[in-house]
Amino acid sequence: MSNKENRPTRRSRLLGDRPGSYAIARGVRMSPTKVRRVIDLVRGMPVTEALTVLKFAPQAASEPVYKVVASASANAAATEDLRADELYISQAFVDEGMTLRRIRPRAKGSASRILKRASHITVVVEPKSEKGA
Repeated sequence: MSNKENRPTRRSRLLGDRPGSYAIARGVRMSPTKVRRVIDLVRGMPVTEALTVLKFAPQAASEPVYKVVASASANAAATEDLRADELYISQAFVDEGMTLRRIRPRAKGSASRILKRASHITVVVEPKSEKGA
């Protein structure tokens, strides 16, 4: 059994007592290495600038990252009354999700494994004034 009173909440692990918000997309059917290329583009950027960059980025992974950044910004506006133009992306990371294993028939009756990878995308936004403090 899990001991809930000793485990910190997800919010306290990501933000502590600082203002801000976060969003998580789980099970995105894209390889984590491909998504990390896009996340590295926008980490540390202001939210409005990051959304513009993601809208015009040629990578396919920019669409789910755009959704997560927009969701984190909307969460901050709804829960903490923070405006999107005063937020920046303080943390952004991609974890490996579940891997689907498939079989591809090969020559002489053998088979090779195909790994269909998934990702968990996490984005944390905070106000810019807290960045310098």
